Amino acid sequence: MLNSFRLISLIEGLSFLVLLFIAMPLKYYWGHPEAVSVVGMTHGMLFIAYVGLALLAAQRHGWSDRFILAVMLAGMLPFGCFVLEARLKKETLQPALQN
Repeated sequence: MLNSFRLISLIEGLSFLVLLFIAMPLKYYWGHPEAVSVVGMTHGMLFIAYVGLALLAAQRHGWSDRFILAVMLAGMLPFGCFVLEARLKKETLQPALQN
């Protein structure tokens, strides 16, 4: 479950960056609004999957309310998913290192 969430988190974060730094300049500087339509819809669907998987992972892994809030905030900030990925990677590796 955690690996699926980590993957969606990275893909959603990348789609957010594409929306902010490629699609929006294409719309506002070069007059191509269709870029935001396509990337925006994709990003929206990925964000819904991100929230759903985050809630499932939180339930399964017993995340604190504070960490759940941080995860949700990471999904709304540019580059937040990459910071979150570092934290989740540690959490994924710790059980393997303890054996």
